[in-house]
Amino acid sequence: MEPGFFGTLFSPIESILTFVLTSLHSLTASAGFISYGWAIVLLTIIVKMILYPLTVKQVKSMKAMQELSPKMKKLQEKYKDDPQVMQQKIAELYKDAGVNPLAGCLPLLIQMPILMGMYYSLYNFHFEEGMEAFFWLPSLSEPDPMYILPILSALTTFLQQKQTSTEMNQQMKIMMTVMPIFIGWISLQFPSGLVLYWVTMNITQIIQQWWMYRGDDRNPKKEAA
Repeated sequence: MEPGFFGTLFSPIESILTFVLTSLHSLTASAGFISYGWAIVLLTIIVKMILYPLTVKQVKSMKAMQELSPKMKKLQEKYKDDPQVMQQKIAELYKDAGVNPLAGCLPLLIQMPILMGMYYSLYNFHFEEGMEAFFWLPSLSEPDPMYILPILSALTTFLQQKQTSTEMNQQMKIMMTVMPIFIGWISLQFPSGLVLYWVTMNITQIIQQWWMYRGDDRNPKKEAA
């Protein structure tokens, strides 16, 4: 595959990920799991654990935004004829509530370079013979011939979004439907190793969010405070 502009841009991350994948594969192979698929799963879990503090901020920010949604609707209705004042009032609402609307995007922005680096790494990776297969997948550098991973990518994306969405406007409902379908569609063309990374990342995120919500449910007074 020709590197191109983006390939060159993400080549440092590709080199790091290739080194990490090779190292993790040596670790998993010594434990009897010879496929590189296990190294990808392990790498994904490590990345998600490192980003866990950001995930906590992301989930808290999303919950706070949902709680502010009724107040935002009132401001939008009240100042619909004066967009400048409306934006000012919404900014004041965020400030008073201690909410940063960009905090929910931060983990995704950090993960994008990793995802792109993984994309190029798996396209250019030279698997050792007999170690490129994973369960039903003949090669982690090729698309899933049975479409199982693309379906799982769409399903886990939907579940991960639904888990953090309580009150949704019409636009959010449309996004919640369109995004999983789009992810599933592009996954049909991506290397199955990359889709495995995405599915594992979603599953880990779902477990992390369940754990955070479980803590909130056990401490309702703390959340109310």
